[in-house]
Amino acid sequence: MAVEIRLSAAEVARVRLAVSPLAETVLGVRAALGVGGHEVHRRWVRDAEPVLAAEPESPLLRMLLEGCLPSFLFPVPQERLPTFDAELAGLRTTDPAYVAAECAAALGPRAGELPGPTLLLERVAGALARCHARLVDPHWGRMRTVLEADLGRRAVALADSGLEGLFAQLHRDVVWREGELVVHGRRRPGTAWTVSAGGHGLVLMPSVFGWPDVIVDYAPRVAASIRYPASGVGLLWEQPRPTPDGLAAVLGRTRAALLAELGEPLSTPDLAARLGVTAGAVSQHLGALRGAGLVTTRRTGRTAVHLRTRTGTALAIGPSD
Repeated sequence: MAVEIRLSAAEVARVRLAVSPLAETVLGVRAALGVGGHEVHRRWVRDAEPVLAAEPESPLLRMLLEGCLPSFLFPVPQERLPTFDAELAGLRTTDPAYVAAECAAALGPRAGELPGPTLLLERVAGALARCHARLVDPHWGRMRTVLEADLGRRAVALADSGLEGLFAQLHRDVVWREGELVVHGRRRPGTAWTVSAGGHGLVLMPSVFGWPDVIVDYAPRVAASIRYPASGVGLLWEQPRPTPDGLAAVLGRTRAALLAELGEPLSTPDLAARLGVTAGAVSQHLGALRGAGLVTTRRTGRTAVHLRTRTGTALAIGPSD
């Protein structure tokens, strides 16, 4: 399906960029439920699946997200980078009539299986708050860095080449034609849909969990919007393995060697013999590692036995797959 977004001269002047933490949470939940997303998110999805399995509103979320996405779940941000809490508060105050209409459009007859729009909003907002806290917020620092870096690149493209240059770099499915923006879909070729910006302009939003697709709001209440794949998403979940030399450069060679040895419980004399240093030096380095939470020590009588912690293991050999 091709979507045509028609922009007047005044609306062209209102093209802006923004990030939506709420939309990232919605799309992340959709990926974790197995009804969207991409292999690039596999590592994150694997950790998210048991959290979603325990979420009491998972059936409701699945029903809303497994087909056409209701627009009320994707309000257009009023600022460049709103907080999740601010967007969620806005979602809670959505007009119930709009919610009902969007559910009917997205789900058809199945919309009758949903609770009333006021209760639906409350249940969905509560579920998204829990999902954000468990699944997205722990990673939001890195995600925000990726999204803001993308905004910076788009702003430079706009400054250097104008809207034509900005849209040319956005995505291969996005084409700018003199006042009309066309987003080519690959699911239903040959059909077309026209979207009006209603005088409010257009908001472009990079997305992590929308990758690699372009998502268009077919029935915007205010500004038209396009959510496009953010650059650099492929690097977001990578977990490069540390190297001994790299770890030694940070911790020092002796402390790095101690961490490498402590995959099994060892005493201070054992470590001294393996590393060829004095027991006093081992004790000093172990004290520093213990203070950093990388090593734990248990004393039995006059013998102290040491073992690296989970954090120390992650630092020494990298996180487990």
